[in-house]
Amino acid sequence: MGKLYEALTPALRSFVAEAPMFFVATAPLAADGRVNVSPKGGMDTFTVLDDVTVAYLDLIGSGAETIAHLRENRRITLMFCSFTARPKIVRLYGEGRCVFPDSSEWDGLIGHFGTHPIPRSIVVVSLDRIADSCGFTVPEMTLVRERDLQDKWGERKTRTQLEEYMREKNSLSVDGLPARPHRSGTHAG
Repeated sequence: MGKLYEALTPALRSFVAEAPMFFVATAPLAADGRVNVSPKGGMDTFTVLDDVTVAYLDLIGSGAETIAHLRENRRITLMFCSFTARPKIVRLYGEGRCVFPDSSEWDGLIGHFGTHPIPRSIVVVSLDRIADSCGFTVPEMTLVRERDLQDKWGERKTRTQLEEYMREKNSLSVDGLPARPHRSGTHAG
């Protein structure tokens, strides 16, 4: 059954590091706002920074709900599931912030991740609750391969095309909250 942890133990660090995917959940403060859950893949896009801090590489996508919600209220939950014979779920709750490429922190963080042509931000999460649970109903599945479609899409775009795409798709959340800033030197934090 479930257990709470004060920090990421070596076993938990290993579990999250080996996960081929995880899920990110955020929500706006408004009662009628939409809760967002995003699947994240790529084993080289997540890292443990210390016992109570993790980060993931946020790639350019068709929406920017996580960025908008973190700018508004910083609440975030990451969930990792085992799809192997040994069931387990780990949830990491905390406060998140986005570090953008024009931030002074960018160079110190980007080296924790694999090379991708379309990084949008790095989401850094300070954990305030670490919990696991059984995962008995999560199906056992086999990973066939990681997809490289997003990277290939990004490789075909110029920097100008990517900026135009983010202005169109990443400026506001579906609820109208400000998402990705577009002025140099602006970042949520």
